[in-house]
Amino acid sequence: MNNYNPFFKIAFIEPEIPQNTGNIGRTCVGTQSELHLIGKMGFEINDKNLKRAGLDYWPYLKWQTHTDYNSWFENLPNPNRTFFFSTKAEKNYDQVDFQRGDWLVFGKETKGLPIEILDANKERVIKIPQFGPVRSLNVATAVAIALYEGIRQLKNKNQI
Repeated sequence: MNNYNPFFKIAFIEPEIPQNTGNIGRTCVGTQSELHLIGKMGFEINDKNLKRAGLDYWPYLKWQTHTDYNSWFENLPNPNRTFFFSTKAEKNYDQVDFQRGDWLVFGKETKGLPIEILDANKERVIKIPQFGPVRSLNVATAVAIALYEGIRQLKNKNQI
């Protein structure tokens, strides 16, 4: 992948379920986006379920792991282009003007993003609205919705 210029970068903090991570990885390959796994994971990266969900696309995925949130966040070139997804947000994801290379951040499946992260980044916390009686969407579904909204916006700006 010479001159690789991802559309977006997905940061998945403390993923717990390998099938979700595999699914997100597959979606990243299909959207020319990167996957960054941050913190302690609830599975081994070679887990067969991870590979099953990602199918044979895993070799095409540009991905990395980061020890913890702080070491990842402190090395971002532009933290203002980082958006945190949470059901606790006031602003909807479609109210953001996404740019190529933006970071889309998602929390672990059972708890979402820690309140400290949300409080420290209030102006960039966004949500995908829900209208039925569910606490949250599956994280892999949420990542796909966010990525394709970003891609829709880039396409409308003739940047794809």
